[in-house]
Amino acid sequence: MSKTRIVVGVDGSEQAESAIGWAAAEAASTGGSLHLIHAFVWPQFRVPLGPSAFAPGLRAAADQIAETALELAHKLQPDLTAASSVVDGFPLPVLADESHEADLLVIGSREVGSVLSVLVGSTGVGLAAYARCPVVIVRSEQPDLVGNYVVIGYDGSPPSVAAFRFGREYARRHGLTVRVVSVQRPGAAEHEAVPADQLAALTHLVPDGPPVEITQVVGHPAEQLLRLSADAQLVVVGSRGHGGFTGLLLGSVSQAVLHHADCPVCIVH
Repeated sequence: MSKTRIVVGVDGSEQAESAIGWAAAEAASTGGSLHLIHAFVWPQFRVPLGPSAFAPGLRAAADQIAETALELAHKLQPDLTAASSVVDGFPLPVLADESHEADLLVIGSREVGSVLSVLVGSTGVGLAAYARCPVVIVRSEQPDLVGNYVVIGYDGSPPSVAAFRFGREYARRHGLTVRVVSVQRPGAAEHEAVPADQLAALTHLVPDGPPVEITQVVGHPAEQLLRLSADAQLVVVGSRGHGGFTGLLLGSVSQAVLHHADCPVCIVH
């Protein structure tokens, strides 16, 4: 069986360090490898990349970012299989391309920042929408991971089933309880809700899996996920581009969950 390949976008910022820390711990838990990628944008602007009398050069600075990221990963997880590289291009296309060969993509996120940063909010949302593997977004201002749950948004669709499988496996490795959340909007027809027997069946899919709790609530999906993220180590939602939890990525709900959850957020396609 091939090892899990986890890719992390790095840019030398505090947010990137948070992403490296989360990803290094996850790679250690899976026995997988960590690949730290710095997107080097300056060749796109046709500026001199070599050293001058005043600075060591942009290319050297990019190499240093990648090397420092690798040093941090090994400091956090000394036995980890890890490598770093610099790839020419803008962050979104570089990391989206990396996602084709990755099992998981991890980036840091902040509300505002340099347009050239890998970690701006728009890049995170773009990767969540277009990456070919699950994407985890970590914010540096989030508290230490002390929750007891993996919260999974579930609406019965295939993407939410994939989210459940991802979250269940994460919970198993980290000794957490799975909290499956089914949200019915106020005033919605009864037939629009996920059937109770379908939700109940999730608790028996894997006999030796982690504990599974079912939470059915009425309200706005973003508000309910954000409320429950306070006691979670990870929030997981699926994406198909429209409707329910799976439409989170293109509207206000996605922005709320990605930028305001009290724990990292994973988007699963």
